[in-house]
Amino acid sequence: MLLKHHPQLLTLSIAQALYWSCSIIGIALTGLVGQRLSPWPVLATLPLTLLVAGNLLSIGQLARWMQRHGRARGLQYGALLGLAAGLLAAWAVVQASFGLFCLAMLLLGGYQASAGFYRFTALDGMPAEHSGRAAAWVLAGGIAAALLAPTLAIQAADALATPLAGAYVAIAVLALLACALLQCLPARLHLPMQAKSAAEPTVTRRQLWQRPALQQAIILSACGHGLMVLVMNATPLAMHGAGHSLASSTQVIQWHVLGMFAPSLFAGRAVDRFGARRLAWLGAALLAASACVAQVGMQFMPFLLSSLLLGAGWNLMILAGTSLLNQASTHQERSQAQPMMEWSNNGSAALMSLSCGVLIQTLGWQAVNVAMLLTLALLAWQDVRSAWAARAQV
Repeated sequence: MLLKHHPQLLTLSIAQALYWSCSIIGIALTGLVGQRLSPWPVLATLPLTLLVAGNLLSIGQLARWMQRHGRARGLQYGALLGLAAGLLAAWAVVQASFGLFCLAMLLLGGYQASAGFYRFTALDGMPAEHSGRAAAWVLAGGIAAALLAPTLAIQAADALATPLAGAYVAIAVLALLACALLQCLPARLHLPMQAKSAAEPTVTRRQLWQRPALQQAIILSACGHGLMVLVMNATPLAMHGAGHSLASSTQVIQWHVLGMFAPSLFAGRAVDRFGARRLAWLGAALLAASACVAQVGMQFMPFLLSSLLLGAGWNLMILAGTSLLNQASTHQERSQAQPMMEWSNNGSAALMSLSCGVLIQTLGWQAVNVAMLLTLALLAWQDVRSAWAARAQV
């Protein structure tokens, strides 16, 4: 019924599948390419960090572009950045140029930033009581990516004479398909967002941040996203160091991405029914369980189960944070609030991605997971303190 009245959900779900197919290829290979091309081992995850930096630099530009030219145009612009990034990365691998590869990842961050707006686009014109299910519909597109992209990554990696270069050509093709698909979004999404509202938002970002409910939404989402990036980026490097094959690490990433998106089949309805905050803390518990499983050992199964739990925890925290943000802001304020969440998510991801390279090369895989447990403990303590302060004011 929801899909019947809001057909843009299907388009955005397929676009999400195409983007996450690109992302899975990048997750599986970019750390390894960085390790191969970088002049020093500690810089192996620098391309992944620059990908997040490109995301951060693009969020504001994309938000302004969509305000002036429509959400659909902004999303298509991001997909074109993905096309350019894939071609440049493939050329960088052929030329064995670490600098060009880093530049390509910076551009790919623009595509990642645009994909972050897919779930917000799904909420455009959506009743608040359906916001969880609408966001979940979009995230569920990642299930198809999880099933198909690992096989594509392995086959494309050897498609050209230079190993791994073909995988980045595949990213370019997938981004081009996404750009064409996004043309099918409803006509209202091709209109400037300014035309939908007679007045510009009068509230500033600083005033929005001072709202406890909106602040909580952003902190929960940023924490879940940052911790997921920390462990996800470290996983292929840890598996490679433990002697696991590329096929094994790709299979683990496949299960990780299934964990990221399969919960969307029920989590959206659960958010609408039981409340976003409860689902967020269930997500945090799953992240903690992931870190505990990772302590078991460096065998294949602990990697797989840990990655599956990691993805599921991310899903619940992102869905809950998105729903809380939607509830804490008006339609006019969301053009301000949504980029705030994306900046926070990706700022956290940039910090965690950079930390990942240092931790994995100096202290090892176990230290990465201990860092996640300590961060979750700090988040829980902060929430308890906030609850005590709220009770004291009553």
